[in-house]
Amino acid sequence: MIGFLIALISGALMSIQGVFNTGVTKQSGVWVTNSFVQLTGFLVCMVIWFFTERKEHNLLKIIKVEPKYLLLGGVIGAMITWTVIMAMQKLGPAKAVLVIVIAQIFVAYLIELFGLFGAEKMPFYWTKLLGVLVAVSGIALFQWKS
Repeated sequence: MIGFLIALISGALMSIQGVFNTGVTKQSGVWVTNSFVQLTGFLVCMVIWFFTERKEHNLLKIIKVEPKYLLLGGVIGAMITWTVIMAMQKLGPAKAVLVIVIAQIFVAYLIELFGLFGAEKMPFYWTKLLGVLVAVSGIALFQWKS
């Protein structure tokens, strides 16, 4: 239950952040906004790490992470921020988030299905594929003008 609650909070925060970042972009530019978002996120993480994990997790442990491609999260994070801002500018918040979530579901399912990036490989179920297709049909319904 706590995982479900955290996921709901994450989704809500992502939507709010996207709207905030889009508003800042209109006044400062997309890469200035993205840089500010990543920098402030880094600073918050460092403060939280200092007070919660500093004794158990040395900063230098990061250089020992294997495989090295796992360290691309920051690069991916910058691209996520940029793509969310651009999608919200072009589609509006609701439609952008709907498409983003569908893409997340589809890619996450492929990662599970094929066991990519070290994830546990899961068997194929028609019901999961049907769930993805139902979600995709939600995009069509969402765009339908009555």
